[in-house]
Amino acid sequence: MALLAALAAPVLADHEPWATSRFPQDAERWWHDDAWWRQGRIPVPANHAVAEREASYRRGDVEVPVTVFRPHGEGAFPVLVFMHGRRGVDELTRLVPLRLAARGFTVVTPDFYAGRFIAPFPVAHEYVIEDDAAAAIDFALALPEARGQSKLCVVSHTRGGYYALKALVTKGRQAKAACYVAYYPHWQDPNAPEPAQVYRYAPELEQLAVPVLVFLGEHEQYQRVRPILAGVEALRARKREARVIVYPGVGRGFDFRPREVRTLADDLAAQDSLVRAAGFIRRHLGAN
Repeated sequence: MALLAALAAPVLADHEPWATSRFPQDAERWWHDDAWWRQGRIPVPANHAVAEREASYRRGDVEVPVTVFRPHGEGAFPVLVFMHGRRGVDELTRLVPLRLAARGFTVVTPDFYAGRFIAPFPVAHEYVIEDDAAAAIDFALALPEARGQSKLCVVSHTRGGYYALKALVTKGRQAKAACYVAYYPHWQDPNAPEPAQVYRYAPELEQLAVPVLVFLGEHEQYQRVRPILAGVEALRARKREARVIVYPGVGRGFDFRPREVRTLADDLAAQDSLVRAAGFIRRHLGAN
């Protein structure tokens, strides 16, 4: 909270006695919806039942397992790739691609750790995963569901944000990406020294050209917040489309924190970010 308060001047006007700080999204107030404010209208996207199937792709002598989440029924559902973070793909993180599929997308979800027998929550970053992440984009666009689709969007969690960044920039997949959504991304090489973790974002970020949408909670740990906010500012300074949304009252994992410890703020942030992510993706993929 102290960091965010320092980044935005306090608001203590007489007509706003309870406002003590503003978050990045409050400066331009782009989120204001006059139809909601004046007429009570709320956009309600269609909900789809979700089916899933197992698949895999090979890179060298390694077979990377994949779960494909897809809405039931006929029709074209735009293809996305979900890149997991340090948890890997488990009963909690799989909820993110499942919920995206319920919004009307086909979500390709590779398990980078299982294919290489890496235990969940690794400390060190295995650089070979960057190539696996790039290959996931190629695999997704080669699926029958992606027929006629030249680009996809990448959605990521925590360290998956770094995998996605490296796949897009270092591994040259930006031409295949229409957008990039990141939940509290680790925008630094996890093997970099501590000062780089705290004060710098990964230099590859400055070469990122695709539109970016980032979500994080107010109580995210300090060393993650600073590179995220600085990175978004750097992208905007280069005239790139980049936006960060900071949700008050929540920390990391608000979108998949277990039921027994969830709060109302977690649910509000999780649902809002899902709706905004879906709208952002549809806009950039040109989907209805």
